[in-house]
Amino acid sequence: MEGRKKHSGTNPRSEALADRPPHPRAFCACVDPPTPTGTREGARPRRRAPEASSKAEEEILLTTRLPKAGETIHGHRFFTGFGGKGANQCVQAARLGAKTSMICKVGKDSFGNDYIENFKKNGIPTDFVGQVEDAATGAASIVVNREVKTLFNPAPALADLDPEFYTHSDIICCNESEAEILTGIAVGNTEDAGRVGLILLEKGCKIAIVTLGPEGCVMVSTKAPIPKQVPVQKVIAVDTTGAGDSFVGALAFYLAYYPHLPLEEMLKKSNFIASVSVQETGTQTSFPYRNNLPQDLF
Repeated sequence: MEGRKKHSGTNPRSEALADRPPHPRAFCACVDPPTPTGTREGARPRRRAPEASSKAEEEILLTTRLPKAGETIHGHRFFTGFGGKGANQCVQAARLGAKTSMICKVGKDSFGNDYIENFKKNGIPTDFVGQVEDAATGAASIVVNREVKTLFNPAPALADLDPEFYTHSDIICCNESEAEILTGIAVGNTEDAGRVGLILLEKGCKIAIVTLGPEGCVMVSTKAPIPKQVPVQKVIAVDTTGAGDSFVGALAFYLAYYPHLPLEEMLKKSNFIASVSVQETGTQTSFPYRNNLPQDLF
């Protein structure tokens, strides 16, 4: 993004928190039941916290290419960070100025301790963050605003998802792979995304959003049943990890703090924020703070 400011000596989080409006709170909830620690085929045993399919702490190695099977190659940079879809979305919403709470469980280990500290550093209360010794916690991330409007991100997606998730969701937001699991339709273009959206509406949600990476997203609703693409500006992506979570976290922020904005405008702004995140490496480390973004977003 042109003109994006780098972090200076001032604490960007403190400045963002100081600018927060005083009311709505977005809740990022990890709600699936505990899953015993185990080994998937081809994977090594590990704890998954705070939410399904994500470690609490990421280990990131930058290389010039992916290794072949059995090959050892040189990396030129290694760093750790924090991930997990519900947590990512919570952190992005908080950095934009939302009052957020995280409802989840993490492992009672160094990763879990570090993650709780990370929540605190991002101004996220940890009253509802529990720690367990013998189980990891699977999750779906749900963001709820003051008016009980639910934004459901079905990740990891399940083909046999309980129908109540659809009927109790105002908005379902999924990416291409999640969309295919939920509907059986492979998403290769905006037309496919529109078909997916219509099926999700038939399942009971009021609004369906399918994210398409560099192509932006497609929206469709019961009130406007003709699918519509919301494009995103073209940027040079450095690392797309967590871009979808940046998008969902930003959308949660706008739903809570700017509820009277047209949905399409919210999606344009959320697209822009996600496009900023892909221009930095890492997941939460790439999520922009409010005071480093153009102020016409707010």
